[in-house]
Amino acid sequence: MYNILKLNEISPLVNNILTNDYNLTNECETPDGIILRSFKMHDYPIAKSLLAVARAGAGVNNIPLDKMTDNGVVVFNTPGANANAVKELVLTDMLISNRKIYDAIDWTNKLDPQSDVAALVEKGKKAFIGPEILGKTLGVIGLGAIGRMVANSCIDLGMSVIGYDPYLSEDAAKSLNSNVKVTTDLNEIFKNSDYITVHVPLTDTTKYMINKNSIAIMKDNVRIINCARGELVNNADIIEACESGKVAKYVTDFPCGELLCKKNIIAIPHLGASTPEAEDNCAIMAANELKDYLENGNIVNSVNFPRLSVPKTNNDRLTVAYKNNENMTSEVTSIVADNMANIATATRGNVGYIIIDLKKSIDSTKLDAIQKLNGVLKVRVID
Repeated sequence: MYNILKLNEISPLVNNILTNDYNLTNECETPDGIILRSFKMHDYPIAKSLLAVARAGAGVNNIPLDKMTDNGVVVFNTPGANANAVKELVLTDMLISNRKIYDAIDWTNKLDPQSDVAALVEKGKKAFIGPEILGKTLGVIGLGAIGRMVANSCIDLGMSVIGYDPYLSEDAAKSLNSNVKVTTDLNEIFKNSDYITVHVPLTDTTKYMINKNSIAIMKDNVRIINCARGELVNNADIIEACESGKVAKYVTDFPCGELLCKKNIIAIPHLGASTPEAEDNCAIMAANELKDYLENGNIVNSVNFPRLSVPKTNNDRLTVAYKNNENMTSEVTSIVADNMANIATATRGNVGYIIIDLKKSIDSTKLDAIQKLNGVLKVRVID
């Protein structure tokens, strides 16, 4: 029986995946797995029993990855599961940044209902004229699952689209509309776009990538949309640019105090993945990732360990998670050489993972010997 701790409310559809051998609970001191959405785990104790954490969403800023890795805990996310929901919000953001729909609705709701509303509307609507997106140029920074969907949809809406992604794979490129121009020069996005939407993870290199210097390169009256991470944009610089009119509108899904009630800034309360479909999709993917890892030792969509997935035989399976040991595979195989049916290995930076299907059960002495090898983080035997 596997204990799965839910740190947030999760779609009940996970109950159809984590069934007989699973105990899903809101309280557990010895969980085998954790499934969560936004719960902040940085100060959360890591139980010795914990094997994996699955985030029902793409971003993992709420999870202490280094700490998890050092404890041999595999962290999963669910890339692409909420992509359509975020894409639809980006399209909405583009339209409300253009047509002043948000301001117009606010103005209309403040009209005196006892007045001649129709006459006031006809007189006042001129204040809310805004351009169309047809024929305009959209710059998409990051062509992951969401970025590609946004790019393709905007081509269908009659826009010109430039996509920036220096790490775009061949398979990912195949899913892009052939009319999307792909560049590895970020300045090409800044110089030529009427709209810019950001879809990259938050890293040391992407933090504040939208700043005073990059804004200076952009067209006047550019509109910027951020449904990825708040810290991708320097708030002080974007406020200044919106005040001056250099940036016509900044629409962000990440409100904070300094952005509220500022000129030309629309702050949305983190609604990117807030659709029932997206929540179900993310929960289902997270549950399947947990299940495959706990039952088979397979790792798919981990953010801190390498991908390694092989069909499990009927024999016992030995898995070894390790760090900082280039010779780990040879050291492990030297211990179990006479008992290996097959072996698969993978590394990611200084972190590695080994799967060995055994011919017969492994004795405790050999398990102890593996556990004592330099760099071993976690050893499991799955029957």
